[in-house]
Amino acid sequence: MQLDRAVDAYLRHVSIERGLSAHTAAAYRRDLSGYLDWLAGRGIRDSGDVTASVVAEFAAERASAEPPPAASSLARLQSSVRGLHRFLAREGIESEDPTGRLRPPKAGRRLPKALTVDQVERLLDAAGPATGGVDAADLIGLRDRALLELLYATGARVSEIVQLDVDDMAQGDVVRLRGKGAKERIVPVGSYARAALEAYLTRSRPELSRRGRATPRLFLGARGAPLSRQSAWLVIQHAAERAELTAHVSPHTLRHSFATHLLQGGADVRVVQELLGHASVATTQIYTHVSVDALRDVYATSHPRAR
Repeated sequence: MQLDRAVDAYLRHVSIERGLSAHTAAAYRRDLSGYLDWLAGRGIRDSGDVTASVVAEFAAERASAEPPPAASSLARLQSSVRGLHRFLAREGIESEDPTGRLRPPKAGRRLPKALTVDQVERLLDAAGPATGGVDAADLIGLRDRALLELLYATGARVSEIVQLDVDDMAQGDVVRLRGKGAKERIVPVGSYARAALEAYLTRSRPELSRRGRATPRLFLGARGAPLSRQSAWLVIQHAAERAELTAHVSPHTLRHSFATHLLQGGADVRVVQELLGHASVATTQIYTHVSVDALRDVYATSHPRAR
């Protein structure tokens, strides 16, 4: 099968049958486009001509590139290539999978960077007022405060938050989030986030909604259109600048802070797994390392014979 047709078939599979997001499918396409260019440079344009030695040569060449690629980037690239050939073998398009012996590089486990509770409070205060009037500044400030309060209260991904509809908040104290693979989960919403959302929904969103076409989306932009992921990122970055937080702050920083603070407060790791929407508890357990570091600090400063 021609490789470009094979890639198109594989991407349709991951998008439709596996329910992966358009963002993930686009990342797969970028990886596989580079792979096809590399194969074309060696005169290989049919999937049946790809052998184990060809795949091994590709992986070795990418691993030895200058500057050295990040282990995570290399692992994702190999995953894309491996997924393509496994798909072709499983569908009977090719008789063998040439990536069977390909082993992904071991990525170093990086501890997520979380803000302290004090830093989170400064960030939220800098986003906007918890309550306010109806002037132009308050309209956006109330929205931004509600957005950040909800991100920290639920540990949601920014893509999950901007996809929320008003009806998803109908129960008030819980929110229905749609995660990776369209999997839904219910997450409680604390009193601070509920108050910020109520102020936004009653004082800000009605006016923002009148500026654009009717939409059920919860968070709206200044012109009434649904708030985009990119705009949500900018909201957080601007709030971080106003709060004078020197560390890089992103939507995922609030997700990391949510998980870390729960564990430090005594939450069970499996409960945190459910709240974050992780398929495996092993993914959540990286946050326990952060808590262990905090325990070490307390022990070192508190125990009379720790030093």
